[in-house]
Amino acid sequence: MNQDPREQNANEHFARFGGVHFRSHVPPQQINRFIGRLPAGKRDSMFEVLDQLEQAGLITVCNDQVFADGNGVVGGGEENGQNIT
Repeated sequence: MNQDPREQNANEHFARFGGVHFRSHVPPQQINRFIGRLPAGKRDSMFEVLDQLEQAGLITVCNDQVFADGNGVVGGGEENGQNIT
């Protein structure tokens, strides 16, 4: 019954920068409003934004060692000139 962590449902996403896997608990519009209301110092890094969202209960960061590359390919990326999956 172990599901492949690379198979995501509609509430699972990957941060565009950093590729961190997270699960949303609210609609994207609510997340955007929350981020827009954060003080500038709390929006300086993607890590800080994800941390603030998680502390507010809007998302859960999945500590499953699954990431996406800059193109959104889950488990993707290039290492030594070769595409890895």
